Amino acid sequence: MTTPDVPKDRIFLNAFDMTCVAHQSPGLWRVPGDQSHRYNDLAYWTDLARLLDGGGFDVLFIADVLGVYDVYRGGPETALAEGTQVPVGDPLLAASAMAAVTERLGFALTVSLTYEKPYALARDFSTLDHYTRGRVGWNVVTSYLESAARNLGLDAQVGHDERYELAEEFLDVTYKLWEGSWEDDAVVRDAARGVYTDPARVHPVDHHGRYFDVPGIALTEPSPQRTPFVFQAGASKRGVEFAAKHAEAVFNTATRTEVMRPQVDRLRAEVAANGRDPRAVKVFSLLTVITAATDEEAWAKYEDLRSHVSYDGALTLYAGWSGLDLSSYPPDEPLEHTDTQAIQSAVAAFSTADPDRRWTPRDIATWVGLGGMGVVVVGGPQTVADELERWVREADVDGFNLAYATTPGTFEDVVEHVVPELRRRGLVPTQEERDALPADLTLREAVLGVGHRRIAEDHPAAAHRRALHAKAAARAAAETPVPVTEEVAR
Repeated sequence: MTTPDVPKDRIFLNAFDMTCVAHQSPGLWRVPGDQSHRYNDLAYWTDLARLLDGGGFDVLFIADVLGVYDVYRGGPETALAEGTQVPVGDPLLAASAMAAVTERLGFALTVSLTYEKPYALARDFSTLDHYTRGRVGWNVVTSYLESAARNLGLDAQVGHDERYELAEEFLDVTYKLWEGSWEDDAVVRDAARGVYTDPARVHPVDHHGRYFDVPGIALTEPSPQRTPFVFQAGASKRGVEFAAKHAEAVFNTATRTEVMRPQVDRLRAEVAANGRDPRAVKVFSLLTVITAATDEEAWAKYEDLRSHVSYDGALTLYAGWSGLDLSSYPPDEPLEHTDTQAIQSAVAAFSTADPDRRWTPRDIATWVGLGGMGVVVVGGPQTVADELERWVREADVDGFNLAYATTPGTFEDVVEHVVPELRRRGLVPTQEERDALPADLTLREAVLGVGHRRIAEDHPAAAHRRALHAKAAARAAAETPVPVTEEVAR
């Protein structure tokens, strides 16, 4: 039985992590008790998943970069020394183990399609959708690091807009494989006839395009969601157009609600222009919560964490994101004194956070060093809950990708202090409400509402589902004997 969509005032909580050390807070791996160095220990991931699942989180969102941050000082040495998102593991491999020890938690996994093949990737996500019982999502990205391109055999990174052209075709191929190849009842497991899969119910996708040729059938039988829940994180004009067509959830970053709101409005308008329901696309904002029992305790914790921020590590991260190497600039000299367009652009990017500040490299490092380019909210349970509510109300976001300062400490603090307050306000489900949900709830249903098991009819992937249904109907009609009337028989 289908229930109504999730309430409008529902706040979604995603834990934001990466298979590396410190992720968005370079240098904080040095804080006593931080466990991010265990990123290559499967027990770290299963323990974290249990914590999040039992603590009211909806999704574990695992970021990824396929390359190293080597812009700062012209090489990877600083990134290596500081542990700035290197070493880094594969985001997909722990998901099935985490699913095995959890009941509700979803998994949004980042894979850059620029360096993948759709035929193989479709199998990977179908397999994970089976193993997670339908709780997997794909965060679709197109890569931005030159180092990734060089190490994967290219002379340079594929151009920005062309990456999206490739992405359009890539997704079309995966949609065909997920939605248009195997009929729902293709696997018959008929021991008497010795037939496991009915060949007549499996169809080649016959794709021949500019970037890919995929003539054959999908390798994996239909999974619970068929198409994994689609996340996307592009913020450029072309990225927003791409998200408006394909994404079911979008991950954005802004420093203030008045900066975020126009981004969200533009996205929802683009979604509507694509003939899709603009409210069905959920928006998540990057945010780091430093919390404790009281505001005073939270601020003391924040000051301690900030003392561990790595100046070089933060500027290494920023250089990788922006392409700007600030290593040759005096740490405390205002960047407004420079006359290069690139540095002026760097200052402009931060002016939205604090227009009155005279930004220096040290200021940028301090900002980036705790929580990346996102907002840091400091306070006790009521203060944090008030701020989350304000972001939902003023920026029209649906939830948050909550980064950590230390792990699992930051997530433990949110579970202990913030989630109970949000539950008291009716903004996240209680454990009893979560337990009452269907046992086979998929990630798509968890975000969009029970009954939204498959991708929506207004999504471009659904065209391949309709085409498959037409093939199934034609096959069934051909297999049904035409009745012979008595008059014709005579």
